[in-house]
Amino acid sequence: MPQVRIIAKNFMDMVASLPAMKLDKLYENAFICEAILRSLPPLAKKYVLELLYIDVPVTASSLQEWVLADGASKHRVAIDRLIQLRVFTEVADRKKETTYLLNPMFQMNLREHIVNGGVLPREPMAANITVRLPSLEELDVYAAQQWECFLLHLINSAEAEVTTKSISPSMMKVFQQGLLSQRDKEGPRLTESGFQFLLMDTNAQLWYIIREYISNSEDRGVDSADLISFLLELSFHITGEAYNVNTLNDIQRTTVKDLADLGLIKLQQGRKDSWFIPTKLATNLSISLSDASSRKQGYVVVETNFRLYAYSTSKLHCEILKLFARVEYQLPNLIVGSITKENLYKAFQNGITADQIVSFLQQNAHPRVAERVPSVPENVTDQIRLWESDLNRVEMTPAHFFDDFPSRDVFEAACDFAREYSSLLWEDSKKMRLIVNSEIYGHMKDFLSHQK
Repeated sequence: MPQVRIIAKNFMDMVASLPAMKLDKLYENAFICEAILRSLPPLAKKYVLELLYIDVPVTASSLQEWVLADGASKHRVAIDRLIQLRVFTEVADRKKETTYLLNPMFQMNLREHIVNGGVLPREPMAANITVRLPSLEELDVYAAQQWECFLLHLINSAEAEVTTKSISPSMMKVFQQGLLSQRDKEGPRLTESGFQFLLMDTNAQLWYIIREYISNSEDRGVDSADLISFLLELSFHITGEAYNVNTLNDIQRTTVKDLADLGLIKLQQGRKDSWFIPTKLATNLSISLSDASSRKQGYVVVETNFRLYAYSTSKLHCEILKLFARVEYQLPNLIVGSITKENLYKAFQNGITADQIVSFLQQNAHPRVAERVPSVPENVTDQIRLWESDLNRVEMTPAHFFDDFPSRDVFEAACDFAREYSSLLWEDSKKMRLIVNSEIYGHMKDFLSHQK
């Protein structure tokens, strides 16, 4: 079953996947070098700072001497990360001993940045130029509303059709990158990956969208290194401050408009100037996924009788619950429903797994039940998994049927041939019939054609 891939740890995984030339180009920016340093594991940071003023290669054995015996695994993780990011270059000296050299561009810019500090690409606008800026609380509300609107568009609900007409074409392309499919004369429909995506937590969803946005940037004529560089620069901006749009180049202006669809940026227009205001989502982009995913307050209560109560006013929450439960009625701040066999079967057929449903209910458990162990009744979680196993009892395997063998010797030779490939699915020795996996159909035909 295809599953949505999530960025495993942090933004730097995307940086590490860049070609060597693009990585070296990134390190021309001192703020990128600092962002890389911030993201490194503690031991890797130590190595970088220790070697910052050493211009000659250092042997691998020398680095290992800096670590206690029980830190060997952390040492390997640190070295691997530094090599992936091309912060370290691995070379062999004349004695064929492995040595490490700090990337010269990274080293020079980080030295200068640490000693002299740095000037941001742009300064916040003066308060007398901007209109009243939103408070941090208002920005958080705005970001949540934008993200909800974005996901409602994905679900293709009636509410989203009214409120999200302005979603940019580049963001629509991200939708279509595995989350939506469309046939001739039909509207877009969620794929299996799309259904699974909706049950992820918000931070995982955001990282998935950002990764896809970067992945298809070349199709839009945007260099992925330039885009990553700008996104990392945003993490050095101050949440809630206004920055003049005129300080951006054309590509950055387009990117800012796209990020506003996600709630990472808020755009405002004054009499003469326009500006963008980063939200926490933008300034936390260089922080790891695990660090950024502070626990949100849950809203779902599941009872032992399979009744479900969601204390929420969100249209999005209601749409997500409909993916696997029957919503019976909705009050201004309460959604009431039940988990039924029929709704779960529909969810399983759409590609959602029992584990994903159980995980969603646990992660979004209401504070009154979140501290319980378990937060979702065991009889409910067990039954969800049992209903999934009911659908998996019959497994479909493409196969081919053979009969009318000229002799028993040929039949037995064919059975032995199929067994060698572990592809014999069924045999009837009395009537000389057999069924083999379709993967060896061509080989089986060739084998039989050489038999007398």
